[in-house]
Amino acid sequence: MRVQSLTLAMAGAALLAPTTLPAAAAPPRQGPVGRGEGSVAAADLLDRVRTCAQVSRGRYRTDDDTRRRVRVCATRKAVFWKADLDVDCDGRPTARCNRRTDPLFSAATAFQQSDGRHLNAETLPYIVIPAASRVWNPRAQDVSGGSVAAVVYRGRVQYAVVGDTGPRELIGEASYATARGLGIEADPRSGGADSGVTYIVFKGSRISPIEDHRAAVAEGERLARRFVGAK
Repeated sequence: MRVQSLTLAMAGAALLAPTTLPAAAAPPRQGPVGRGEGSVAAADLLDRVRTCAQVSRGRYRTDDDTRRRVRVCATRKAVFWKADLDVDCDGRPTARCNRRTDPLFSAATAFQQSDGRHLNAETLPYIVIPAASRVWNPRAQDVSGGSVAAVVYRGRVQYAVVGDTGPRELIGEASYATARGLGIEADPRSGGADSGVTYIVFKGSRISPIEDHRAAVAEGERLARRFVGAK
């Protein structure tokens, strides 16, 4: 079960009013897409993350009611973890991401677009990282908003950016658009993947503006090629 990200508390009551959409029929459910992106094979990326040099001081839960099992690991060029995927619909309200479709919806994301607006989870592939804590501080590995990630699931690769932060003790969450790109059911109530999702975030990478997905794909491809070729 997905829990509210930290940005909900930060948003405040002023942000809640615009998230209520006019009464209307629910939009038709979109099935999984799962085309994958780029030319770097999922198997090659997974081969580089077979072993874990742990950088987190402890382990994360994937949900409130699960054990702490997920470690954050690192290589010289990236950090990675293997977890589930809970669907994050937070950000600007859209037809498929709003308070009606997602009871845990927040109109805010930790990082914003170049025009100051919050991200659009329905159209922008992004991942959620835990807020800095004693367990792990992402900035210690040069990971923050706009960092480029390769998300791997069942032979597919989806490039994304770090777009939001979540609870300090939980890991394994990505936007509606990321789920669809991986062929995962994206409904925030019933969708997601219980396991088998690998998140690889490239150290020191940054996309600006954060909403430029084409740039994220191009940079992700370049970094992924370098990553799989590293010794």
